[in-house]
Amino acid sequence: MQNNVTGDEESSFTEKSDTEQDAAAVKDDVAVVKSSTDNNTGDKKLTTPSCDTDKVSNSNDSSSPKHPRTPRFVYILSALATIGGFLFGYDIGIVAGSMLYIQPYFQLTTFWQEAIVSGTIGAAAVAALLSGWLTDKIGRKMTIMTAGVVFTVGGIVMGSAPNKEILLLGRVIAGLGVGLASVVVPVYVAESAPVHIRGRLVSMHQLLINTGIIVSSILAGGFSYLVPEGWRYMLGLAAIPGVLQFVGFLFMPESPRWLVSRGDVDQARSVLQRMRGRDDVTDELNDIITTVKEAEKESAVGIHHWIKIFRTRQVRRALFVGCALLFFQQWCGINTVIYYSGTVLKMAGFPVKYAVWLVTVPNLINFLSSFIGIYLVEKIGRRPLLIVSLAGTIIGLIILAVGFQLAAEHHASLNTTLIEVDNQGIVIKPCSSQYTTCTTCVKDSSCGYCYSDASDGTCLPHFNDERSSAGRCNESSSSESFYKWAYQYCPSDYTWVTLVGMAVFVFTFAPGLGPMPWTINSEIYPLWARSSCNSLAAATAWVCNLIISFTFLTMTEHITIHGTFWLFAAFTVIGVIFMVLMLPETKNKTLEEMELLFLSPKHRQELLASREQKVNNTSL
Repeated sequence: MQNNVTGDEESSFTEKSDTEQDAAAVKDDVAVVKSSTDNNTGDKKLTTPSCDTDKVSNSNDSSSPKHPRTPRFVYILSALATIGGFLFGYDIGIVAGSMLYIQPYFQLTTFWQEAIVSGTIGAAAVAALLSGWLTDKIGRKMTIMTAGVVFTVGGIVMGSAPNKEILLLGRVIAGLGVGLASVVVPVYVAESAPVHIRGRLVSMHQLLINTGIIVSSILAGGFSYLVPEGWRYMLGLAAIPGVLQFVGFLFMPESPRWLVSRGDVDQARSVLQRMRGRDDVTDELNDIITTVKEAEKESAVGIHHWIKIFRTRQVRRALFVGCALLFFQQWCGINTVIYYSGTVLKMAGFPVKYAVWLVTVPNLINFLSSFIGIYLVEKIGRRPLLIVSLAGTIIGLIILAVGFQLAAEHHASLNTTLIEVDNQGIVIKPCSSQYTTCTTCVKDSSCGYCYSDASDGTCLPHFNDERSSAGRCNESSSSESFYKWAYQYCPSDYTWVTLVGMAVFVFTFAPGLGPMPWTINSEIYPLWARSSCNSLAAATAWVCNLIISFTFLTMTEHITIHGTFWLFAAFTVIGVIFMVLMLPETKNKTLEEMELLFLSPKHRQELLASREQKVNNTSL
C-alpha cells in the first residue's frame, strides 16, 4: 500500500509499542514451529501448519464450535458485491444468444462478430490493470459502485445501438465495468469475510457469474421471438443489475483493511464488529494493523513498487502461480463454449431456433454444479478441487473434439447429379452449381442446404431461416414440406455428442476451475502487493480471454472446430501438471499467514529463525 499513516494516527492503532507488536507477531509464528522426525532418516524437519499443505490443522474448520455464528450482514454484503459477477455472467451468456440475431441484423462479417464479442473483453483487460490503483486510491466500496455505474451505461448504449459501431462502443463501456468488478469484488469479499468461510464467500463470485449466464440464456430464448429487434432487449436489460448494485452499496461499509490503511481505525473496528457479530475484535484488528504497518514500511511508488514485487521471492512466486491459474482457466476454452455456445451448437448441426434454447442446457448445468464447489471448497480444500476439475474438463474437451471430428468425417453430402429447378422450370444455378459439399455451401450466407435424407442434399439460394428462394425447399414453411432446410449449419447424426461434451465440460469446470483461480488469487498476496498483483493476474485472464475469443471463429476456419478443441485439451493437460507441481493449499490460512506458503523449506527456516532471533533479542 502506498498510503502513509501519520504519527497521530499511529498512536490510535494499539497500546503496544512497535517492538512489542513485532515480538507478539513473531511469537505467534514461532509458536507453531514444530520439530518432526522423519521415520526413515531420523532427520529433524522444521514445519509449520501454514507451510505444510498436506498436514493442515483443522482447527479453522467451519464446523468448529470456536467459530461464532456468522452474521447475516456478511452474506448480504457478499451477495451485493458479487452482483459484479452476475454482470459478467450476464454479458457472457447474453452475447451467445444475441449474436445469432445481431449477425444477420447488421450483416456482420467474421471479423465484426469477433470484434463485438471481444470488445468487452479487451476493455475489461485494460480496466483490470487500472483497478489495482483505483481500489487503493478510492477504496473497494467506491470502485464496486463505479463498476456498477459504468456497466449500466454500457447496457443502455448496447440496447439502443443504431449500428454496429455504436454496439461495439457499448460493449467496450460494459467491459470497463466488468474488468473493474473482476478485481475488486474478490478482494473486497476476502477482506471482509471470516477466515473459516472466506473460500465459500469468495466462490459466490463464480456462482453469481453462472447465475448471470443461466438468466441471460433464458431471457435470450424468450426475446428470440421478437424478431428482428429482440436482441436489443437482451443487451439493454444488462443495465438493471448495475443499478441494483449501486443502490445496495450505498448502505454497505468499506473494507476494514482499507480503512486501517487510511488511518481510520475506529471506523475499521466498528465495521469489523458488525462483520463478526461481536464486540471483541481486538486480536483480528491488531493483526490487520500490524500487516498494514509492515506493508507501509515496505511500500514503494510507481515502477519501484513493481520492482519490489518481482524482487521479493515469495511474492514473485505467488504472482507466477496466480497468473498461471487464470491463464489455464482461460485456455481450457471455457469462454468460447459460453460466448459462442449458440454458434457452436449451430456448427454441430442444430437449427438456430433450437440452438438459442439449447444453450440453456450447459448453462443450467454450469449453474447447478457451482454449488458443488461452494460446498467442497472448505471441506477438501482449493488444491484437490482444482486439480480434479481440470481433469474433468479434459474429458469434456475430448468428447467435444471427437463429436465434431465424427461430424466432419461423416458430413452431409451434396447430390451433384440432382438438378434443381424453380417454379418456371428453369434450372437453378446460383449456389447449386457453385459448391460440392454441405460445409462449403452453408458457409456462404446467400445459400443453404436442402435435403430429405443423406442422399439427396442440394445447395439452394437462401430466402430466410425457414426456406430457400427457389427449388424444393421453397415452401412457406419448412415444417410443411417433405424437405428440410438447413441454413448456416449442416445436419449431423452426432449433434448429441457435442451437447454431451459441453455438458461434461461445464459440469466439471464450474466447481473448481471456475471459482478457485479467483479465490486463490484473492488470498495469496501480502497487503502491500495485493491490489497490484490481483490486477496483473486479472489482466492475464482478460488478455487470454481476448486472444481466444477474438480468434476462435478464425481458428475453426483454419484448423477446424475439432482441431480447436483438441488444442484447448492440450493446454488443459499442461495445466494439470502445473497445478500438481506448483500449487500449495491455502485452505484455513489467514491472509496474514500466506507469506510462508510460497517460500522454499530453506527460506522458510531462515525467515522463522530470523523471527525467533528477533523475539529473543526483544526478551533480553
